[in-house]
Amino acid sequence: MAFGVLGAVATIAQMALLSKVVDRVFLDGESLGQVGTLLLLLLGAIVLRSGLLWLREISAQRGAIYVKSELRKQLFTHLMHLGPGYTKGERTGELVTTAVEGIERLDAYVGRYLPQMVLSALIPLLVAAYVLPFDWISAALLLVSAPAIPVLMVLVGSHAEKRMKRQWSSLSRMSAHFLDVLQGLSTIKAFGRGAAEREKVAKVSEDFRERTLEVLRYAFLSGFVLEFVATLSIALVAVALGVRLLIGSIAFAPAFLVLLLAPEFFRPLRELGVHRHTGMEGKAAAERIFEILDTPAPVSSGPAEVTSLGGRLEIELGDVEYTYPESGQPALSGINLTLPAGSCTALVGRSGAGKSTLVNLLMRFVDSEHGRISANGIPIADFPVEIWRENLALVPQRPYLFYGTVLENIRLARPEATREEVERAAELAGATEFIGRLPQGYDTGIGERGVRLSGGEAQRLAIARAFLKDAPMLIMDESTSSLDPESERLIGDALEVLMRDRTVLVIAHRLNTIYRADQIAVLDGGCLVETGTHAELIQSGGPYARLVDTYNRTPA
Repeated sequence: MAFGVLGAVATIAQMALLSKVVDRVFLDGESLGQVGTLLLLLLGAIVLRSGLLWLREISAQRGAIYVKSELRKQLFTHLMHLGPGYTKGERTGELVTTAVEGIERLDAYVGRYLPQMVLSALIPLLVAAYVLPFDWISAALLLVSAPAIPVLMVLVGSHAEKRMKRQWSSLSRMSAHFLDVLQGLSTIKAFGRGAAEREKVAKVSEDFRERTLEVLRYAFLSGFVLEFVATLSIALVAVALGVRLLIGSIAFAPAFLVLLLAPEFFRPLRELGVHRHTGMEGKAAAERIFEILDTPAPVSSGPAEVTSLGGRLEIELGDVEYTYPESGQPALSGINLTLPAGSCTALVGRSGAGKSTLVNLLMRFVDSEHGRISANGIPIADFPVEIWRENLALVPQRPYLFYGTVLENIRLARPEATREEVERAAELAGATEFIGRLPQGYDTGIGERGVRLSGGEAQRLAIARAFLKDAPMLIMDESTSSLDPESERLIGDALEVLMRDRTVLVIAHRLNTIYRADQIAVLDGGCLVETGTHAELIQSGGPYARLVDTYNRTPA
């Protein structure tokens, strides 16, 4: 910004020196030698102006890069705080477009449009203030004609801005659809829906094309109108100067200087019009970015001084309730449950009973609206979120494996772990044999979502992560479902070792994984309806007994 103002001062000096040189050479008949000093000063002013313009561009780009980098960090950090509860209600492709393409579009908005808005006000005032002492008439003409450009810019730009927002929404939808198609490519091919999806993609692309053409039409119209008005304003000043020269009310030197400065007076306003199109694209993306940043996090971090639990964990849930924002029905209501230290508790119930919600509460992806969850007598809400999660290891039903190597995916649980520790964890998880068959062993890339591994192999990597993390509490979410008997046996053996001396919560639909639990808790409709051992609950003939009966009567 400062370089832009200094550049305007250098421009005024350049034009003033040029008018003096022309006046003394062509009107006063001075020789080259007599104006040599002025020519050197003029050259210096040109070089200075060029240098200041270069510094202005460099500083603007550095500022834009810094803003984009910080905003990308804030957006990613906030998405981490929002957690899976937020992202499951959004389209992944749209969020990725916002975090990548959206932030990149801020380059022109932050680096050019915003600084130009300030310069378009300061520089014309600076030029007018310089002209005013020796030609108040021209200064008044400049100041009177100048507002026409921003007024027209706002009138035309308001229509263009609405269309840019639609264009951005269309781009986000198109990106989200493309990602959905790529991730579900095998399903699309299996059901022979390739032609139908091509039509959908063509329709989404056509919608984006139409939105883009609408924006470009308004951009071209805006550019034409602003350029016409600026040219007309300069012509008005030039005509007025010509008339005054003819009647002798102004000398040639000041008139020529005003004529040189008139385009410089309108240049910032014209540049603002040029940058407005890309600036509005950035503004449309910025609105979506700040919409995400303004979304309150579902959990609040506790005080930093509460950092350690020490030893094994006993978890107590007291009158816990939770209702999802989009639902009027409580997902959990009045849950009172104790997970004794070093014990295994099996949580069972029909689909939608609230098992996954309970896991989300324990993992602090969301916080309970009522009641308290405590660990060793300390409310888990008092812990910083990341410190609390260090005490938990999660083995989900469908573990997420990242693009990278086997080593990198296991080491995710503890990034500072040595290769020997990773290999030991894989051995305990029963993964050593299949890893040894991979082309580069632990250094083999497994593709996005671990597509190069079978379901059982992916489960064993998830178990290896849990071994490597060595947390005092283990949560297993249906971790032996949908596997072949051999894989289930291997995983069962690994989990039996993993569960030793830990507080364990098992969430499963398959009852053969929970028979040996120390206690079983049965959820139904978000309520805890009964607890006890397998034998006790079978004898009571309640909901658990009916679940077991249904399971036993289901054909294998």
